Amino acid sequence: MIRRRFRDLPGEGGGGTGDSPVESQLAEDIYGILPADHRLPYEMEQVISRIFDREDYQEFQPEHAPEMLCANARLGGRSVAVIANRRGFLKPRIGGIIYTESARKVSYFVETSDRLGLPLIYLQDVSGFMVGPEAEASGIIRAGAEMVESMACASVPKIVLTINHASGAGYYAMAGQGFDPNFTFSWPSARIGVMEGESAIQALYSVELEKYKSKPLPPELKESIDRTRADYDRWLDARYAAARGHADAVIDPRDSRRALILALEVSKAAKARS
Repeated sequence: MIRRRFRDLPGEGGGGTGDSPVESQLAEDIYGILPADHRLPYEMEQVISRIFDREDYQEFQPEHAPEMLCANARLGGRSVAVIANRRGFLKPRIGGIIYTESARKVSYFVETSDRLGLPLIYLQDVSGFMVGPEAEASGIIRAGAEMVESMACASVPKIVLTINHASGAGYYAMAGQGFDPNFTFSWPSARIGVMEGESAIQALYSVELEKYKSKPLPPELKESIDRTRADYDRWLDARYAAARGHADAVIDPRDSRRALILALEVSKAAKARS
C-alpha cells in the first residue's frame, strides 16, 4: 500500500502514471452482470473489474457508508479516483440512495483526489438522495451541498459512465451534465430522468390510487396511468437522453474500458494545453 501511495503522488501535469497498465478482466461477459430487471441488485465490483486495471485497486473506507463506493484505481496505467453507487439492500440502507454519511464520504474523497490531481471517474446508478424528517435531522441538505460543491469545484477531469439509473438530485451530485463533465457516456441500459415512471405515477395519481385501493380502477384512470408509464419509459431511454445532450454517446458495455481510456487521455491532454 505504501508503494502504491508513492506511485500515486502527482507528477508533472497531474496524477501519477505509474507502471505499464495491467489489463482488466475480459469484458466479454460484462453483459451478464446487470440483471434483466433494472430494479434488481448486482455487484458493482464486477463492473469495475472489467473496466479498470487489475492492479492497485484500493477501496476507500469500505465499511463506512457502503452504498457509495469510492476507490483508487488505475485505468490504462493512469491513477484515477472512482466514485460509484452500489445497488441492493445494504442493511439498514438501500443501495443507489445517497445518505448523509455517504455524501460526506464522497465529498472528502473527491476533495482529496482533486488535491492529488487524480481524474474522477463516476459510475452512475443513483436514484437520488434520502428524504424525510430523519434524513433532514441527520443533515442531508448540508451534506448533499458539500458533495455537490466538492464535485463542482474539482479542477481535475471528470468522466461519467451511466450504467443504470440516474435520477433526481443524485444524478447531478454524481457529476451530471449540468456541471459540465469532460465526457459523459451511457450504456444502453441507462435510465436518465427526474424520476422513475412508478414514482411519477405515485406523485400524480396518489389521491386516485388511494381512493380505489380496494376496488378496480376506472378504465379512463387506468388508461391515463398506462399512458404516463409508457411516456416515462420512453423519456428514460438512454437514446432519448443522448439525443438531447444528456450523454455524449451510448456505448456498448464491452467498449467501456476503451472509451474511458480515450476520454481520459483527451481530457489530460486538453488540461495540459490550457
